[in-house]
Amino acid sequence: MMLATSAAWFETSLAAARSASNVRDYLQAFHAADAALTLCARQVVAVAATEPAAAAPVAPGEPTQWKLEAAFEAGAVAPVAQWPGSLRAPQCLIEAWRLGTRADVRAYLLTSRGFGRTKESQVWLQIELVIASERIERHWRRVAARPF
Repeated sequence: MMLATSAAWFETSLAAARSASNVRDYLQAFHAADAALTLCARQVVAVAATEPAAAAPVAPGEPTQWKLEAAFEAGAVAPVAQWPGSLRAPQCLIEAWRLGTRADVRAYLLTSRGFGRTKESQVWLQIELVIASERIERHWRRVAARPF
């Protein structure tokens, strides 16, 4: 009876340790992605404040390059060289966006990816920035599933 009870408690403590490790990895990845998103948003706002509105053509509709692995890896920047305890540095992809209903504003879709200790522990976050002269709108959203 003592052996069975000890084995059950041992299994319970192993499951709790795995759960705590998974939560730690998730929080690590979340904070890395959140920091990358914040740094990229600051960069976009700073550049938009100093440069006039560009007349470069931007495809209508929501940007989708963040959903393609090759496009994301090619265009993403790492706003910090390394995130403590993470497998890789967090990344951020900035995509220009033309809003169909508001042609006089500049819009950007920023997508960030943070890592935990393993490649499987990733968190994806997004923010939509809409810049209209002196006013900046931020619409935050979490990507529920990894796109690739």
